[in-house]
Amino acid sequence: MDIDIFKDILVPVIGGLGLFMLGLEFMSNGIQALSVNRMREFLAKAAGTPIKGVMAGTLITGVIQSSTAMTVMVVGLVNAGVVALRPAISVIMGANIGTTLGNGLIALPLGPLGLVFSGFFALVYCFSKNEKVRNIALSAMGFALIFYGLNLMTGGLRPLRNMPEVMALLSTLQADSYINLIKCVLIAAGITALIHSSSATIGIVMGLGAAGILDWKTAVAFSLGADLGTTITSWMASINLSKNAKRAAYAHISFNLIGVCITVPLFFVSIEVLRWGMQWFGGDPAVPVLVGGKETFPLVPVAVGLYSTVFNIFNTLLLFPFVGVFERVLLRVGHTDDEDVEDYSTPKFLNRAVADDFARAVPAVEQETARHLQAGALFLDIARGKKNAPSDPGEHYLATDILSRDIRAYTAALMKEDLPYEQLDLIASLIEEADFTAALTESMHQVARRVKREKFSDKAQAIVDVALDKLDYSLREILPDYGIADPQMPAGHVTFPGVDELRARTLALGPNAGAGERGTILALLGSIERAELLIHRIDAERKSVNRQSVLARAARQQAPTPRADEGGLAPVPAE
Repeated sequence: MDIDIFKDILVPVIGGLGLFMLGLEFMSNGIQALSVNRMREFLAKAAGTPIKGVMAGTLITGVIQSSTAMTVMVVGLVNAGVVALRPAISVIMGANIGTTLGNGLIALPLGPLGLVFSGFFALVYCFSKNEKVRNIALSAMGFALIFYGLNLMTGGLRPLRNMPEVMALLSTLQADSYINLIKCVLIAAGITALIHSSSATIGIVMGLGAAGILDWKTAVAFSLGADLGTTITSWMASINLSKNAKRAAYAHISFNLIGVCITVPLFFVSIEVLRWGMQWFGGDPAVPVLVGGKETFPLVPVAVGLYSTVFNIFNTLLLFPFVGVFERVLLRVGHTDDEDVEDYSTPKFLNRAVADDFARAVPAVEQETARHLQAGALFLDIARGKKNAPSDPGEHYLATDILSRDIRAYTAALMKEDLPYEQLDLIASLIEEADFTAALTESMHQVARRVKREKFSDKAQAIVDVALDKLDYSLREILPDYGIADPQMPAGHVTFPGVDELRARTLALGPNAGAGERGTILALLGSIERAELLIHRIDAERKSVNRQSVLARAARQQAPTPRADEGGLAPVPAE
């Protein structure tokens, strides 16, 4: 039988592969548009412990159907300081389990029905005006295209069995020895790294196996390599991010690498176990089935999907007890003295256990807000280039912004409907102070950023130094323990030039400073002026409510009534 390579092989294979990958993209995009923000919020809340992290990773990846998107999301949350490194490692373990659900779905023998369903949902997507309905239709259309694309690929690959040259080449990719097994794993890892999708690689392998081009053992070996190659995406996503984000990516790489290294020596034993287990899923995957007079191997995709699922579950169960070891080892990767400084992205005083105790929760908020102010004051140290100051103003601002959100969320949760008005008024005052503090920190960040990115002449630098000292001294109004050393002269005799005078000095620099320098100083003075206004506003907000008096009354209301046997007055019996 003559084979038209273009019509019988290239068209269905390339078209099928394109539709398969387009289906993956549509399904992932549709589901993520529907739920990724909720999933991100859920992950940030749920990933508190390693066990919860595994469960959250499995659930979310099972929903959004993309371990790549999941690991990139985790790396981003670690970079933002929302998720710590230890639970992030467990989330990645769970993501590897969750993604196998998609591999199992791909193995379903839906075939040509995918074209009918994709056409139907494409019409829904085109004519619907509701964004939610459109995203659901996009997900369903992508899901259907996966099956139709896989069916096209399988049909296009089948004629290759009648081409001796191709079969001779593919015969070198037989997982019949450990050397050849490692070769198959590395080739699959390389392909996956190039196309950034383990699901796509496994789909291609399923097509080759179903068409009889690859024997089922080799197809299973390729699925093992796909799990290894998918780690490249999380690593690429972390390249320009924080060290902890990089460590989360390294956790993904090391986790999958260790799993593959453990599984490879056990591969041929596990294959026999898989052959035995396949009797509950249809029989021996090596036995062909005649469809239209042609041999097909419909159980190969089932075997590949089952093996991939069991591998990831086994890998997680094996390595989960060592999450703490992973964390300790990864924390030493790229460790510097800068990491020993305080982490302002994590609250220190906001104890959830006392959130229902007004008299204890309010002082916790005040302490955390004061800590937020201290973090903001460090921007002056950054601007001055002090040795122990945070090295990157952007990263430090990100940490303070996370802390600010935690303070606002904790404080807002204190507002209960049954609280007296004076207590509600106090909580409102705390919320306003936290908001002004966040705005002040943002202005301080602008100060540090502008100073750090401009090189000033000597005379321009002198104005900058005076401006920074002025802001530093102003901070003492709300941070008594921070700022320049107490001057050896009576209170009230320390004066700094006003912003207007500093602005006039800047304009008078003339040829002693470039236009860029003068523009930077003027913008800097604007940030300092806003910062000083916010300092005064924070001080006024603290005085707007007699907080100590309100707290004292709340503490008395919460104090238990003394019992008679404890020396107090016995209650008077009712008449």
